[in-house]
Amino acid sequence: MKDIISKIKVKEDLSIKEALKLIDETGRRILFICNGDGSLLGSLTDGDIRRRVLKTGDLKEKITTCFNRTPIFILDGNNNTEEAKRIMLEKSIDIIPVVDKKKNILEVFFYSDIFGKENSYYTKTDVPVVIMAGGKGDRLDPFTKILPKPLIPIGEKPIIEIIIEKFRRQGVERFYVTLNYKGEMVKNYFDSIEKDYTIEYTWEEEFLGTAGSLKLLPQTIKDTFIVSNCDIIVDADYADLVKFHKKNNNLLTVVGSIQHHKMPYGIIHYKEEGKISQIHEKPEFDFTVNTGAYVLSKDAISHMPEEKHFDMTDFINVLLEKKENVGVYPVSQRSYVDIGQWEEYKKYTDKLI
Repeated sequence: MKDIISKIKVKEDLSIKEALKLIDETGRRILFICNGDGSLLGSLTDGDIRRRVLKTGDLKEKITTCFNRTPIFILDGNNNTEEAKRIMLEKSIDIIPVVDKKKNILEVFFYSDIFGKENSYYTKTDVPVVIMAGGKGDRLDPFTKILPKPLIPIGEKPIIEIIIEKFRRQGVERFYVTLNYKGEMVKNYFDSIEKDYTIEYTWEEEFLGTAGSLKLLPQTIKDTFIVSNCDIIVDADYADLVKFHKKNNNLLTVVGSIQHHKMPYGIIHYKEEGKISQIHEKPEFDFTVNTGAYVLSKDAISHMPEEKHFDMTDFINVLLEKKENVGVYPVSQRSYVDIGQWEEYKKYTDKLI
């Protein structure tokens, strides 16, 4: 317990960038901020960070600009566990600290430890999800010479079923899957299993890229919908994502992952005739990448050309050129896995073993 507390207890001079790294490393989605005497000052979640980064775009700011100064906690007593249960269910939270009279953290209760399962704390959403599953999956060659990418297994289930289950936990019941390469195998798989959701299929006659087949979607999609590639897993609050999309009047919102990378080498800057001007030893870079998950308003499709190869990056650029609202909803590095890369595929499957 002491080891866990030491990892999620931090000082207030931490930067947002450093806090994000710690949240990713611990996988707990929260940090507790304490002063030099160890007294609890507040809490910081990935949601707190997201709201601040969207406002300023500055990862170098101190967490004093965004942490919650009225954290929920339990004062140490005789019925700590029962009190933790009550508050967790009432407030829909999955971590709560126990403090003494000086507000020093004595222990931390986790929902999974108390109830024996993960907390389904996300707000439910009924927004339909479109999964783009028509590509050849060249990055996973040679597996995809035999199996379509959506059916590449992770543990005992194919990638696409794991993606769908992630959305199901947040209440999604309607799925639209775009198919082309070995598409009959994907359809046959879902026809053969029991499921508590509906799937409609859209068939490409030609390969239409990562966005082109959206033009083929049926009229049953009336308004806002989510789009996901079939080789990514994004852990996000999709109800909050849709709320963000609508609040900002976006036609399209990209789910972006804030990435931190440290080069293992010194970077050389040089001028003409090979004269070195500067060397940066093992520099760190921070950037936000496109995860391949999006929220779209139905009106966005009218800006797309008829049934031609068209990638989502092309689509985004078209909307930007037309001065339409395109936004980004950032999530942490840990919240995004690109299963379409062999190295990431192996890491993710190893976690399940």
